[in-house]
Amino acid sequence: MPADAARLRRALAEQISEKARTTDPAWLAAVEAVPREVFLGTDFYRPSGPAWEPVSRSRMGEDKWLRLAYSDTTWVTQVDGVDATDATGPLVGRPTSSSTLPSLVVRTLEVAGIRGGDRVLEVGTGTGYSTAILCHRLGDANVTSIEYDPRLAERAADRLSSIGYSPTLVTGDGLQGYGEGGEYDAVVATCAVRHIPRPWLWQVRDGGSITTTLSGWMLASGLIRLTVDESGTATGRFTGDTISYMLARPHERPPRPVFHRLPGRTRPSRVDPALLQEWTGHFVAQLAAPSAEFWISGDDDVVLADVATGSQAWTETDRDGWTVHQHGPLRLWDQVEEALVTWQKAGSPNQSAFGMTVTDETQTVWLHDPEGPGWPLPA
Repeated sequence: MPADAARLRRALAEQISEKARTTDPAWLAAVEAVPREVFLGTDFYRPSGPAWEPVSRSRMGEDKWLRLAYSDTTWVTQVDGVDATDATGPLVGRPTSSSTLPSLVVRTLEVAGIRGGDRVLEVGTGTGYSTAILCHRLGDANVTSIEYDPRLAERAADRLSSIGYSPTLVTGDGLQGYGEGGEYDAVVATCAVRHIPRPWLWQVRDGGSITTTLSGWMLASGLIRLTVDESGTATGRFTGDTISYMLARPHERPPRPVFHRLPGRTRPSRVDPALLQEWTGHFVAQLAAPSAEFWISGDDDVVLADVATGSQAWTETDRDGWTVHQHGPLRLWDQVEEALVTWQKAGSPNQSAFGMTVTDETQTVWLHDPEGPGWPLPA
């Protein structure tokens, strides 16, 4: 049976209603109304081993293309700044833009608590799909969206216009917000940040909200909704959702040099390094060592490398447990281990036990309550 776009949109909305725990039917109506295939364009990438393989709509055929467009899947549209339409073959690199899976778009908007009539600043137009969802729900006049990449911004504008949407579109650094739009009821980021940009605080009305994914150079993530009070302080709790977005480009990791293990101090580890492969354990480790990258090497050995100082830590399993090696001015494993022990003493709760307080001067993630254990962000 040939694919029917309207039928596929309805099926996607039904799937999202369960997967994204959606309680607001207006978002599902938007999913049913917005043609996602328009925002995929003519090409995207799909994973092929360690590389990203460009896939063409013309070669695949319309039927299969529509079915992929309405699968609840993220389709990468750009790798290291190379659009899928310009790729001549598979690329190895870091995705820099995508059409985010629709359930994540809806879940983020649901967490933001947006209601009809709200004025929203979206940070990260990307393909324009999430912008169209917002426009359908709120009306063009209430949606401002900002995109860092000029080519992506131009393409999204064309696609939004082609299906009748005309929000305020801005090309620029979304971390600076868009003050000319006045006060917003909500800022929603479809990218992740290492800390909350101060302009977002200044551009949200008293009682308004900021919804974003907090991430870092270890690529741990946590979705949070912050409420801004009359003093300009924002507070909120993480939702516990196991979701992630790409880091905003100004917050991205610098290029990693070739890694060589260097001699250093050795001692037994007090915690199992496998904790860093758990969602919340990974997040806690990132809080403790915010300028470090993390990866798994060999037989599940953990490697930490600090971008700022060149410090290193790596673990290896032995008969008695785990041995950790540390080199450089920072004792990375000491920092991570202390944070993990603190988390374990609190009962190893999931990420929803964590919250965050943001002021003009400081940004702190805390455990259980603002007076509990806390970790400053690299703001």
